[in-house]
Amino acid sequence: MAELDERAWSDAIGMYERRATIAKVTSRKHENWLLDLATLMHGDTRDARGWRTVDIWEGELERLDEPSYPFVGPSEAGATPDAWKPYLYEIPRSQAARFLVALSTPWIDVTKEPDFEERREALEANARVILSRFPEGSHFYANTGRDSAVRDYYQRVSGWHSFSVRTFDFGLVLVSETEVGMVWSFR
Repeated sequence: MAELDERAWSDAIGMYERRATIAKVTSRKHENWLLDLATLMHGDTRDARGWRTVDIWEGELERLDEPSYPFVGPSEAGATPDAWKPYLYEIPRSQAARFLVALSTPWIDVTKEPDFEERREALEANARVILSRFPEGSHFYANTGRDSAVRDYYQRVSGWHSFSVRTFDFGLVLVSETEVGMVWSFR
């Protein structure tokens, strides 16, 4: 695995450029990391280390009109970021790695990736680089339902809790003691 530095990070998150994806990390400023996630979703956050981000909507009119676009707040009246918690399910690091790979594929479906086996090793190496920014003891959360922790992310993902105005959105939240990140892909 490449040692984590700015170049390795840039190369690794580059796998999301061909997708409608937002991939970024911010400093963790709150004990309740959901407040930091809300900051990431708001769209005007720069990377905590000044490193590369991927944000398909950066500078787009939709984002200028509504800084949180494409994300929408929880539907509960007067909801706070804590209202998202019931829709995010903790998954182990091994599942997070596989989900990061799936999030880079065009349909968020590895089974539809014609050259997956040829690209698998490189995609998994990129996922390991991304995860290396979040040391042991970090937590990972997916919006893919109650069975997220045991789901095989190399098979079609058919269930999720939507956080956006888009038809499909699948996301992973990465939480360490010092940083909160997200990789959110849309279809």
